[in-house]
Amino acid sequence: MKIAQSSAPPKPLKKEKASETAAGTSSKSTVAYRALLIFSLLYFARPEDFVPGLGYIPIEKILGGVALVALLFSINSQRRLKRWPTELKLLLALFFWQCLTVPFAWWKGGSFVWVYSKCSKAVIAAFLVIVAVSTIRQLKLLLFIQAASVAFMTLVSVVLYRGGRMGGVLGGVFDNPNDLAMNIALNWPLCLMFLILTRNPLKKALWAAGMLVMAIGLMLTYSRSGFLAMAVATVLSLWEFGIRGKRHYLIVAAAFCGAALLVVAPHDYGGRLRSIVSDDVRVFGDAKFAREDLLTQSLKISATHPLLGIGPGNFQGYTQSWHVTHNTYTELSAESGIPSLVLFVAVLVLAFRNLRRTRASALFAGSQETQLFTGGLWAGLASYLTGAMFASTAYELFPYFMIGYTVVLYRLTCVAPDASFQSHPEATPLPVSSGPGWARPRTIPSTHARLQRINDRQTSLRGQKQ
Repeated sequence: MKIAQSSAPPKPLKKEKASETAAGTSSKSTVAYRALLIFSLLYFARPEDFVPGLGYIPIEKILGGVALVALLFSINSQRRLKRWPTELKLLLALFFWQCLTVPFAWWKGGSFVWVYSKCSKAVIAAFLVIVAVSTIRQLKLLLFIQAASVAFMTLVSVVLYRGGRMGGVLGGVFDNPNDLAMNIALNWPLCLMFLILTRNPLKKALWAAGMLVMAIGLMLTYSRSGFLAMAVATVLSLWEFGIRGKRHYLIVAAAFCGAALLVVAPHDYGGRLRSIVSDDVRVFGDAKFAREDLLTQSLKISATHPLLGIGPGNFQGYTQSWHVTHNTYTELSAESGIPSLVLFVAVLVLAFRNLRRTRASALFAGSQETQLFTGGLWAGLASYLTGAMFASTAYELFPYFMIGYTVVLYRLTCVAPDASFQSHPEATPLPVSSGPGWARPRTIPSTHARLQRINDRQTSLRGQKQ
């Protein structure tokens, strides 16, 4: 008995299913990235503070939840859970440790609300940036939204300024003058980065005007931590983009603008800066000794509660000072224990290592975008390290956004570069060894090469069956 054999080749069902799975994964990743863009815009631009009715809707939480769910589905379909970067694992460990401190906190209820409403957002922000951003263009757009939002909000605050210490008129992350100043200093190198990157004269003028407004806004905040962070950001930006990048006109322009800013500096701004080192000068509140007292109290609490601290968000009530520590590092050690400080510092160290490895890649030498992104993030992070010694930012989202950006930039340039960086139509070898948590470097074939291999394989199978 003969069995009829079909001459038609078997249908590539597995390939079709794989294609459908890839399409579904791409769709979920796109949804997650778009949700991340909106989440970032709402965090930095705060439209709910000036659009009637939006303030009663927890828009950030809703969009963050949607993006997180989409990402979880995407990660599950790609089976990438084992390839999470070390930075993300450390941030999750930090959040877990902060949760662990709640049952032992001085005020358990307050710590629970603090961890739920603030600590969780920090991990979610870094998680979304690291996993959702998959191309250089997506990273560029995210950086643009952040830098442009801070510049715009500073402009609005300056226009509506009516005296005293200027805070963000629209509340949120800009409400506190020190937080506004920190955001200005951190994003100033990013604005300079976009000014250099664009070729449009009008856009260059807008970015230059925005940077001048940000410098004026920083002075109107009378923030000493913001001034120190801005000084570091300016010096490193001029070194990175002016001297190392051989754009010497930036140094001349910076000197001219610096002299102009001295002329328009607000009243008693010099006295406010002198209070950094002097106990006798009082401009807008406390002098040097007041901050020293808060620092001493936070160090004593860290020494007496080294493991679990007194609970996240409890420093003000525990000390009865009703002031934060004004130091990010002692804020973590006093409220969540020394282990939380170690984890946080470790993440920052890895962020700088990402930028250092990006500089060592072959793509860095051949791509102006990569050079500018690396330099802008390096200067911004360095300014944050400085300002964090004089401001409490452990529970704000902007440092975790910056950490996520460094992870994405390293991954795209050193591990799995975007197609826009590929110089060969068939494949691009990745020259730099991968860091912990990511796959090893490999050669990524083009779409045409992969299709050609599939066709050759099918032709070979047909010949064997005939």
